[in-house]
Amino acid sequence: MWVFRVLLALLILTGNALAQTWPVKPVRFIVPYPPGGTVDPLARLMGIKLGGSLGQQFVVDNRPGAGGAIGTAAGAKSAPDGYTFVFVFDAHAVNSSLLPNAGYDPLKDFASVMIVGTAPYAVATQASKPYRNFGDVIQAAKANSGSVSVGSIGNGTLAHLILILAQQSGGFKINHIPYKGGGPMTQAVLGGQVEMGIGSAALLTPHVKGGKMRALATTGDKRAPALPDVPTLAEQGIAGVVVHAWWGIVAPAGTPRAIVDKFHGELQKALNLSDVRKTLGETIGMELVVSTPEQMDKFVAGEAERWGKVVKENNIRAD
Repeated sequence: MWVFRVLLALLILTGNALAQTWPVKPVRFIVPYPPGGTVDPLARLMGIKLGGSLGQQFVVDNRPGAGGAIGTAAGAKSAPDGYTFVFVFDAHAVNSSLLPNAGYDPLKDFASVMIVGTAPYAVATQASKPYRNFGDVIQAAKANSGSVSVGSIGNGTLAHLILILAQQSGGFKINHIPYKGGGPMTQAVLGGQVEMGIGSAALLTPHVKGGKMRALATTGDKRAPALPDVPTLAEQGIAGVVVHAWWGIVAPAGTPRAIVDKFHGELQKALNLSDVRKTLGETIGMELVVSTPEQMDKFVAGEAERWGKVVKENNIRAD
């Protein structure tokens, strides 16, 4: 027993010593999505701010594919030395149910760092389309089943699962079109290749405010601060579909806690900067959470359980 205690004490001391000097070389931020969504700009913004405060480069490494699973699996296999972190989206808690061979467990293979923020999802259409609210969508879908196309960022993502629950609640059928990330899906909506798209309010709000899209509904328990004139699904008769997108940061399991704590503290400082809060809050509608690692552990476990049931009950496949 005393040998174990000595080894544990040595590990703690070693971790504390590493944290005092960390970082001494560039740090990699794996983003498991392509540029153009919301995860990529969040990682780049944090990289700029942390680079200035810590004096090292924070390099964004985009590794898209399989709804975020490819890049996340790469993060799980990275050395737990404090020089690789993964910026995850809400699919992080779903992929373990959706992709049995994803190559990682969202709880066992990662050390939680922080839930950065949340935002409700939004359904939006190109501004020239005829839909004025979600009731118009339901009416069109019921009149011609499957005629209304809705893009999402991929099969089995929360956006897709929201569509399934909404159809079950409202008794209508729409044609789901999956894309490989928020950027491609947004361009499809703007280009009119799909009738509308569903994505986080953070993703779609800038296009709504810019006049290129019209928001039809949001998925929160109350109206989104960034889209105060847009009614929720519940207000439009779709009950039981209250869902929030979320953004988080994880490290490979085994990363020294002292480094995680130092990184967490630097993130807190960056997220308290007025320009950062304005960019994430006012500009794209993210509500900052800035959780502890323990709070993130509990949150991810709850999300994995909730959405795992939906995936299983509806026999959802990633492909």
